[in-house]
Amino acid sequence: MIISRPKEFDEILENLKEKDIFIIGCGKCAKKLRVGGEPEVLGMKTKLKSSGKNITGWTVLSSACTISSWEELLAQNPGIKKAEALLVMSCGGGVSVISRFAELAVYPALNTESLGGVCRDEVITEQCGMCGECSVWEYGGICPVIRCAKSMLNGPCGGAVEGKCEVDERICAWDAIYERLKMLNKGAYLEIVKEPKDHSRKLRRQRT
Repeated sequence: MIISRPKEFDEILENLKEKDIFIIGCGKCAKKLRVGGEPEVLGMKTKLKSSGKNITGWTVLSSACTISSWEELLAQNPGIKKAEALLVMSCGGGVSVISRFAELAVYPALNTESLGGVCRDEVITEQCGMCGECSVWEYGGICPVIRCAKSMLNGPCGGAVEGKCEVDERICAWDAIYERLKMLNKGAYLEIVKEPKDHSRKLRRQRT
């Protein structure tokens, strides 16, 4: 699951200069997180109208990052052709996919933060930093790239106080890694000095 959070409404308005707006939500991750499902889309519609925008229509796609046919989407949502811009309430992937096909400006309503997951209906955030070089087993299944505020591969940094990160209020990732490896009887992993990540592995080929 892609973890996203809403942008501040003032920021959305600052970016959204156009008047005629069509809103697109996402029925997958954004719906599950309650940041881009039907209630949130309708709430955004109300707020934009109160701010002087003309809403030409709205829809919630089954998945904003997977569109089977742009022509079919246009046929089902004639309001898109009446709009000057699209406001997409999905992760950056959905915004990028829609931007690829839409012949008008596309704006994100959310900020994409991390790759997470769901277990027993509990949304678990910040589980994967999508670095392209996974070595999470060496950390007891806890990814330091995303869970550590400094993305330290050889921690801890020494700044944690009573198990809390010095950067924010999160639990120190390296505290959790230590306890997890201790439980698994894999404490020897902590003695291995890790090389910096090969960031070239994260690069994606540009496709035309």
